[in-house]
Amino acid sequence: MGNIHNDFSIRNNDHGTSCCCGNNVKGSNEMTRRKFVQVTGTGALGTVALSGLSWSAIISEQTVGKSANQRQPLTVKPVLTYEVPERREKTSWRNWGGIQTEKDASEEIKKIQDELKLLGAKADFPVNFLPVSGVRRNQDLNKIQDLDSADLFLVYAAGGGMNIFDTLNKMGKNVIFFCRHKSGPVYLWYEIISPRYLRQHTDKLAVKGIDEDDVVIDSQDELLWRLRALCGLKNTLDSRILAIGGPGAWAQPEGVVPKLVQEKFRLDIQTVSYEDLGRLIIDARKDKSLTARAKNNTDKYLQDAGIILETKRQFVENCFVLEEIFRQMMERFNCRALTINECMGTIMPLAETSACLTLGLLNDNGYLAFCESDFVVVPSGILMANISGKPSFLNDPTYPHDKMITLAHCTAPRRMDGKKLEPARVMTHFESDYGAAPKVEMLIGQTVTNIMPDFAFNRNIGLLGKIADNPFMDICRSQIDVTFGCDSRKVAEKMPGFHWITVYGDYIKEAGYALKKIGIEFENLV
Repeated sequence: MGNIHNDFSIRNNDHGTSCCCGNNVKGSNEMTRRKFVQVTGTGALGTVALSGLSWSAIISEQTVGKSANQRQPLTVKPVLTYEVPERREKTSWRNWGGIQTEKDASEEIKKIQDELKLLGAKADFPVNFLPVSGVRRNQDLNKIQDLDSADLFLVYAAGGGMNIFDTLNKMGKNVIFFCRHKSGPVYLWYEIISPRYLRQHTDKLAVKGIDEDDVVIDSQDELLWRLRALCGLKNTLDSRILAIGGPGAWAQPEGVVPKLVQEKFRLDIQTVSYEDLGRLIIDARKDKSLTARAKNNTDKYLQDAGIILETKRQFVENCFVLEEIFRQMMERFNCRALTINECMGTIMPLAETSACLTLGLLNDNGYLAFCESDFVVVPSGILMANISGKPSFLNDPTYPHDKMITLAHCTAPRRMDGKKLEPARVMTHFESDYGAAPKVEMLIGQTVTNIMPDFAFNRNIGLLGKIADNPFMDICRSQIDVTFGCDSRKVAEKMPGFHWITVYGDYIKEAGYALKKIGIEFENLV
């Protein structure tokens, strides 16, 4: 692909096509957005190439019709730090706080256990609370057997010294401090957590990896959203994704983005070539049980009262064939995420359909499936799906105006709330007028979180909005008009990168908290 740079030119007066999955018009000298990805997309730097795939090698009857493995639980170790002071005459002998005796500590441990039991029942994400351990002095930590198994230390800072906090922080886990005020008994560190520990007797933050966002006073709800964010982050870091056709990056220099992805998100990118995919598709189509399942799944899909078919049925059947191939590949290589580079120019002749509907079907069944292989945005899509427990909608933003912006793509999940399937028209992919692509009618009035990653992996922008309309313009099939509260000019000035991620619900706080943990700044536009 090195010589392809000489085959195209970008001219100031050339409009090209602003498609999400289009190709150059034959004979045109203009560079489409899709071709720009192909030309400047990253190669296989820092990735692992998979080869020699065959249908017989990856097919497993146990996985036929199976949904994706769900998120792994966040393992939380609660630690109560406290003191048992001894009375001394005519001098100060105790610090602030209502935990002063072993009896006080025992009662507090019981209270914490009861609160965490209720919190676990309320959580909409997987979380495992280990037994509460009481710690009076630093050496007590050596007696605790389950510290290493924790993802997070939840420190109930009733008393005790900073050396306990330092020891826990140096273990490389996340740390959250919980201090009581009105939920009582009042804690010592409610008074001094900022000046004495966070700032270390200075005017600036001085503890690596911990700041004001890692302190919760009284509120179980404030604790809950932080745990949700860290659960999402745990399930994102070091996770594996299959990159069909290799990893790309919208309009970015070759090799730069995979390195940034590994530095920040530590994703394990496994590359599958189109040559291997083509052989796999040919091989799989010889499996009569697979094609029979595809026909049967198409029957069931089209019987859904929420579906209107406006393309050829064969395209849909071929999408179900492709869906099972991709699902079996992810199961074979123990991952739940997949993305496709050059979706239209290469997938169409191989699968005899577009991949748009296929990716939507995978998302609706708990997988994380993205088109375009744009690793500028894919990591944020994985993170937001893992935080919310709902599919991510990777989309093309337009220009904000009148406190509104249109977001669109030819592939979108129907199960956007993680439960209910939204109505959809199954049409052709817009730019090619071929294949099967869902026009998902997303819920009007639904609050959505929009995440805008930058190209340099330095900052993300968050924007909360509401779905105002499902228009039907001559653009990518799934399209929503989203209204927002801040000034349109502010959005235009602040929006970085290109692609956005949209999820149902308000997860702005969780996104910012998780991203900061991996060194990405976050700004919420309000």
